[in-house]
Amino acid sequence: MQLIGFLLLIAYIFGVVRFVQGFRNTNFEGNKIGLGLLWPVLFVMNNNYRKNFFKALKGS
Repeated sequence: MQLIGFLLLIAYIFGVVRFVQGFRNTNFEGNKIGLGLLWPVLFVMNNNYRKNFFKALKGS
């Protein structure tokens, strides 16, 4: 159980860092840290965010 929690934490941190680094490739303006920290919830619930999240990860 601790391994699963650790892996989820690593995935969360990876998502935040990559989103913030690639934020300039998205259509969003404003609070990149807030959008980065909320990425798991927004990714599941919002199709536009999901598309922009992948743009941020790809870097294009």
